[in-house]
Amino acid sequence: MNRTLLSCCVFAAVTLLLACSPKTDQSATPQSSKGDAANKPAVAMEREEMVRPSLRPAEPLPEAVPPPPAPMQTAGGGRANRGAEAKLVATAPAAPPPLDQLRAASQPTDREQYAHQEDNPVKRAAELPVSTFSIDVDTGAYANVRRFLNQGQLPPRDAVRVEELINYFDYDYPLPDSRQPPFRVSTELAPTPWNPKTLLLAIGIKGYDVPKTQLPPANLVFLVDVSGSMEAADKIGLLKPALKLLTRQLRPEDKVAIAVYAGAAGVVLEPTSGTQKAKIEAALDRLSAGGSTNGGAGIQLAYNLARESFVKDGVNRVILATDGDFNVGTVNFEALKNLVETQRKSGVALTTLGFGSGNYNDQLMEQLADAGNGNYAYIDTLQEANKALVEQMSATLLTIAKDVKIQIEFNPALVEEYRLIGYENRVLKREDFSNDAVDAGDIGAGHTVTALYEIALKGSGGALTEPLRYGKPADGAVPQNAEIAFLRLRYKQPDGETSQLLEWPIRREQALKDGQAASDRFRFAAAVAGFGQLLRGGKYTGAFGYDEVQTLARTTRGDDPYGYRGEFLSLVGLAKSLTPGKGSEESGQMIR
Repeated sequence: MNRTLLSCCVFAAVTLLLACSPKTDQSATPQSSKGDAANKPAVAMEREEMVRPSLRPAEPLPEAVPPPPAPMQTAGGGRANRGAEAKLVATAPAAPPPLDQLRAASQPTDREQYAHQEDNPVKRAAELPVSTFSIDVDTGAYANVRRFLNQGQLPPRDAVRVEELINYFDYDYPLPDSRQPPFRVSTELAPTPWNPKTLLLAIGIKGYDVPKTQLPPANLVFLVDVSGSMEAADKIGLLKPALKLLTRQLRPEDKVAIAVYAGAAGVVLEPTSGTQKAKIEAALDRLSAGGSTNGGAGIQLAYNLARESFVKDGVNRVILATDGDFNVGTVNFEALKNLVETQRKSGVALTTLGFGSGNYNDQLMEQLADAGNGNYAYIDTLQEANKALVEQMSATLLTIAKDVKIQIEFNPALVEEYRLIGYENRVLKREDFSNDAVDAGDIGAGHTVTALYEIALKGSGGALTEPLRYGKPADGAVPQNAEIAFLRLRYKQPDGETSQLLEWPIRREQALKDGQAASDRFRFAAAVAGFGQLLRGGKYTGAFGYDEVQTLARTTRGDDPYGYRGEFLSLVGLAKSLTPGKGSEESGQMIR
């Protein structure tokens, strides 16, 4: 009996000791997936490791400081680090986003951003005779509108900037006689197609052209967004062949560097001669998307690269390719603009190329290009990339005049009212015209710029406002049968800081008489202006509709070597089909 009791006690003690002994936690050891790793390129794996921590859900932080991210690999397999300046520029987010804010890169979104702008109002010449604005050579709004229409949707009204639709087309304005001044200004005055009681004043600017084979040596930096939001066929899938088109135009004296950014920024290709096209294209092929978006760090790195290889009297430019969805690091809109404004002082310009949909930030892309003394294009097809980067390569890369401002003073003795069509976010204060510290738009080689004013002359019956009861005539008004308006233009040389002034009177006799026809370029520009105004709601176009736009554009199509004007006619037809009805509350809004 005692031996049996002793055995039971010993068994119980051994069992208790085993229960209290430490165990090996098998769940704490992550399982490796060799099959997945073998299928990923080395550069993509290292980038994924670099940005993945910012996408993890919140979890307790370790007490030890985590190691820095692995260095970005160059296209040739070497490290991007070239001393202190070549190290990755990384900013760790304060806290990872919660799980309910994470989404797969392919998940549809509807958070595109557009700056709201009210149409320019009608102004009475007796009260506000002076109109001042900065020129605009951007064309991104046209391609973006085309994207919406081709997807079966009317664009949001704020996506339609009428001046960018007009300036998408070339109007065959006469070239300047010499390079000083660097452009030629043409004016035309004729009845307004949508209101025969008013006149339409067209101001056309044509910059001197430089064949792309005669461009100065180019120092380019491709700054590519490789964040997770870029993982789509119309984003990084379109971005790579688009930049390859430009790469194939490079000459031996040109050079290209490639920088990328996601959760951090790095160099994937050191400045490389245009003769090594295969190496540049291979670097582009290696890019893949994944991670959050630290655009501010990428911009700083790209400008640093451009400054290191700066070419005196050459083309020095950063080409930013992104959807504009910055969400890590510097994300504030004004802070990003200030960053670019500071960087442009180095003499490096900025071109922005927008890609994709769903989360596209049009407001940021357009304003960054303006702040960076550059231009903005939206790339919805490879054909559009070819237009911006090959056909118009000289205009995109070479600036021939900067800070170009237009000011028109209307004669209240002849003009009752006027209205600037488009350029809502380019309007300047009157005193800004002569202030050389105020930034304005830039013109590239061969660029065409068109601005339109609708004018109601006194006694024409076209005025929309009532005169002030207690107003008084403007002092010193020019007598009848003289000048309708006086046009002033200021610009700076690309490397200058002091503006030069040009002036022209616009006389009443310039207006076409009954039976005289306006030029085809005038009427086609008016058709595009009418189309843009209809997409924005048609506040001032009266009974003028899509049928009238098509008729006017079809009869003035003229020479159309690239088919752009023919495509415009198709887009007008699409817009007509998608519009529920003239005056409908849904007109001009997105249709789901």
